Amino acid sequence: MIDQEQVHKVANLARLELTPEEEEQFTTQLGSILDYIQQLDELDVSNVPPTTRAIDVSNITREDELQPYANRESILNSAPEQEGEFFKVPKILNSNE
Repeated sequence: MIDQEQVHKVANLARLELTPEEEEQFTTQLGSILDYIQQLDELDVSNVPPTTRAIDVSNITREDELQPYANRESILNSAPEQEGEFFKVPKILNSNE
């Protein structure tokens, strides 16, 4: 069981300012949650395979396909700076990296 002192300590670690009423409320709520988790802990799950999701999820993204763009010059002209056929962007790394 969790007590109000533990809730106060966790709140301080999380830099939360709780009123005494809130600490009491969270103590009760967290106690209920921990009691429920303890009930789940009593279940035999030795024959249950580990999973990351309750349902199957598949990747629905499309394959990348190279497609030439006919109006390359208009894109380059809209850039603030360009160098030849490339966009010129500010340097973000030091020369020693």
